[in-house]
Amino acid sequence: MVPADKLAQILERFQYIEARMSQGSGDIAQLGREYAALRPVVEQVEGYNRLIADIAEAEAMLDDPEMRALAEDELPALRTRLPEAEAAVRLALLPKDAADERAAIVEIRPGTGGEEAALFAGDLWRMYQRYAEGRGWSVSVIEESLTELGGLKELVANVRGQGVFARLKFESGVHRVQRVPSTESGGRIHTSAATVAVLPEAEEVDIDIPSTDIRIDTMRASGAGGQHVNTTDSAVRITHIPSGIVVTSSEKSQHRNREIAMQVLRARLYDAERQKVDSARAADRKAQVGSGDRSERIRTYNFPQGRMTDHRINLTLYKLDQVMQGDLDEIIDSLIEEDQARRLAEMEQ
Repeated sequence: MVPADKLAQILERFQYIEARMSQGSGDIAQLGREYAALRPVVEQVEGYNRLIADIAEAEAMLDDPEMRALAEDELPALRTRLPEAEAAVRLALLPKDAADERAAIVEIRPGTGGEEAALFAGDLWRMYQRYAEGRGWSVSVIEESLTELGGLKELVANVRGQGVFARLKFESGVHRVQRVPSTESGGRIHTSAATVAVLPEAEEVDIDIPSTDIRIDTMRASGAGGQHVNTTDSAVRITHIPSGIVVTSSEKSQHRNREIAMQVLRARLYDAERQKVDSARAADRKAQVGSGDRSERIRTYNFPQGRMTDHRINLTLYKLDQVMQGDLDEIIDSLIEEDQARRLAEMEQ
């Protein structure tokens, strides 16, 4: 059974927020966010409470000779629905990741494998772009550096839309590819890798960065990079002295570059803080789905066999072409479900 007192507290809080909003008092924006977060929970709780009341009413009817037959007919169906309703409420009560509704900073870099790794990094980015387009999200490239063959040396982009971080956060880690490179004349299969990092976008209120902690340098952009490289001295490099994190931006406006670089820096520092908290909370983060460990090999894309395998949940799909075209929902939904199941099990211990 789900604790009735906890459900009552949720309903009371929801009613309190509704009253405050109708009066126009308090921080309306903050109340609105809490209201939106609680509403789906309240809907599940109210449905569960109605079912409990219906079962109790039908059980009471068993003592009435005239109503007994009706009650005996209704009760099995009502009781059959109870486990599913309880599970839905428990799922709704799981603590939400405060960053789930945020935009995300996506960073992709080639790993082992030379030029083939850079080409694969570019393929991954196109895969995420197609996925974002399919969900109606907006994508803007912050920093892009290309190889002579069109592979990615580095890609930093901002992805905005509803529930972006919630759906992309499990993509962080090492993605491995097995295929015959276009540069391979002998037809041999090569294995290479690229690293993906998905960071929740941070606001200034989340991360305070004293001006004394950063060094800002302007420079001239150089090297391959297509439209994102220019020949003026407007490119900006920001170094966060305490952590050693370095961020660059090479758009045309120096002022805009400072904004973009600070945005990425805040995201990286915010992510580092989240990682620290998660590490302290879990005795073994490696056991978690989506631990965010950038060195963890999370997925293999085997082109000769048309196979994609996610090693964290032992999911194998033989539709690699569709996956590379941005058909990621089955993978992401499975990762989310596995994460929810693990957290439910932890909550019930």
